[in-house]
Amino acid sequence: MTIFKLSASFLAAALAIAMGQTTTTTTTPDPAVQAQRRVNRLASELNLTDAQKTSAVSIYTAAYTSAQTIQTNLQTNRTALRTAIKANDTATITQLATTSGTLSGQLTAIDAKAEAAFYALLTTDQKALYDAAPHGGPGGPGGGGPGARGRRQ
Repeated sequence: MTIFKLSASFLAAALAIAMGQTTTTTTTPDPAVQAQRRVNRLASELNLTDAQKTSAVSIYTAAYTSAQTIQTNLQTNRTALRTAIKANDTATITQLATTSGTLSGQLTAIDAKAEAAFYALLTTDQKALYDAAPHGGPGGPGGGGPGARGRRQ
């Protein structure tokens, strides 16, 4: 259930990011920087070993990197959807909405797989701390999955 909550939060955040970016371009940190920030938060809350930190950075860097193209595609999709809405092009709206769902599902899968790989690194005591966190795991805002840029509580 924890992974599901994280993935749902990740998906909502990814969609919010995609919808919020219209013509302005924001520079997101490099995947390695994002991963390191996330691991730093997790390390302080879970008392991760150096080996766990190294593995977690690798896991999350790969996930953030994999999510980049999908996020770009989601942004493009949202722009096209706004155009279809203005044109009252219902067939295109349906097609773009379906594509958006597929892309969002891909982001959810990337996040869930990264969370599963990270969770497998934890000791029993660390898992208990992770599971006891009110939002399904440490990290808080900004500590979410690859497309999320943050978890919601």
